[in-house]
Amino acid sequence: MRNMFSKAALVQVLFLSSLHVQAANWELDPAESVVKFQYSYEGTPYEGQFQNVQATFDIDPTNPGSCNFAVTIQVSDIKVDSAEVLDYLLDLEMFDVDRWPTASFKAEKCSLESLNSFVSEGTLTIRDQTHPVSFPFKLDIETVDGQVAFHMTSEVTIQRLDFGVGQGYWANTATIPNEVIVGIDVYAIQK
Repeated sequence: MRNMFSKAALVQVLFLSSLHVQAANWELDPAESVVKFQYSYEGTPYEGQFQNVQATFDIDPTNPGSCNFAVTIQVSDIKVDSAEVLDYLLDLEMFDVDRWPTASFKAEKCSLESLNSFVSEGTLTIRDQTHPVSFPFKLDIETVDGQVAFHMTSEVTIQRLDFGVGQGYWANTATIPNEVIVGIDVYAIQK
């Protein structure tokens, strides 16, 4: 079993080494990518999706320290199962999309944790609040429609109140806990 793992690791290292010359900007493939959020309301779990996410990644897996991420989320394009919930989320006490229509993540530093696990250090901006965020992610090389692609997966927990999401009645963490899980399963294609 260990020998199989070593061979698989060697294949990936050799493949990544061949990409070094090609290291460049990678752009999110929206047709193949999902960015979701999970929260609970009165103890019942719910999930939604951020749609129309735009992202570019400048990352070289053989030199991950020099990464550069720029992610923009059109908050008004949230998808949830209920029109009523959507109205609440877009309203001024939650995301207030009339004043702050986008959220963004920017990172300029990454570190390699293991063969395909990385951590980027950056800033997350939601509403008018910007805070540092450590963003762990797994990065695999795959093909999408015959093109080499990065497949990035991650799950990170953020505190919604740190970003002003939940004011007035919605600041009550007994109804909606402060923790929101953001799940990422995205593909990026070299540009």
